[in-house]
Amino acid sequence: MSWFWASLFNRRPMRSFARLDTQGLCLAFKQCATRPDAGNWVEIDEIRLSWLNRPLPASARVCARPRGNWVQRSLAA
Repeated sequence: MSWFWASLFNRRPMRSFARLDTQGLCLAFKQCATRPDAGNWVEIDEIRLSWLNRPLPASARVCARPRGNWVQRSLAA
């Protein structure tokens, strides 16, 4: 029974992504736990339908998250 409760509460948060074409116009939105592999997807802080077929505002993008162990990142400097 504990696996049931663990599967309910140990979920990764959903992240929002926008797919951009070569000119930087927003083509689609997607919410998933990890970054999509295929296509030019960028992480955004929220989804707004008014951005479709328009350039994505720079303020909408999320900064890249640091990866790896925090001790290794602090020692790299």
